Amino acid sequence: MLSAILLAAGSSTRMAPANKLLLPWQQKPIVYHTANHLLASGIDELIVVTGHESAAIAAALHAFPVKFVHNPEHAKGLTGSIRSGIRMAHGEGYMICLADMFLVTAPEYVLLRTAFEQQYRHDVQCIMLPDYQGHTGNPVIFSSFYRDALLSLPQGEGAKSLLRAHPDHHHRVPMPTDHVLRDLDKPGDYEDLIHRSTQ
Repeated sequence: MLSAILLAAGSSTRMAPANKLLLPWQQKPIVYHTANHLLASGIDELIVVTGHESAAIAAALHAFPVKFVHNPEHAKGLTGSIRSGIRMAHGEGYMICLADMFLVTAPEYVLLRTAFEQQYRHDVQCIMLPDYQGHTGNPVIFSSFYRDALLSLPQGEGAKSLLRAHPDHHHRVPMPTDHVLRDLDKPGDYEDLIHRSTQ
């Protein structure tokens, strides 16, 4: 069983005044598409971590069978949101997903999930890293071996310190597109992604 933890709590400060997760794409909010692709991949459990504008995020995803958890300290960075999601997760692995990466498709999530399921049989400490032409992106999958370490992450930088501490258990998953490298930070990123998605 694989749990997906969708980090949808951020304040989108660089996209202000807009909340990037609520920006429209194909007549639906971006966060809707990210969740839809995850569920279409057959993910076993989808946990959505909310924070900034939590009611609007929940409303955008009301039609989906997801579990919501609110991170009241979302303004302090990703780490608290990761911990909030991990506490609710029941899987043998945790796929840490960024809600603004709406271009990652269901088949690409399937590719990552399948790679984890195969690798976990041989390495219960595996960490799966999506790779596009030598560049690693997101989402990263941590096996549940790291549950306590994830719950003890220092505030601020997400799970980067945990990644650095266990290089021998990194397993790169070749990806067919650069979707795993594409997120939204600035208004120009949104315009670029919309343009790319319509090509």
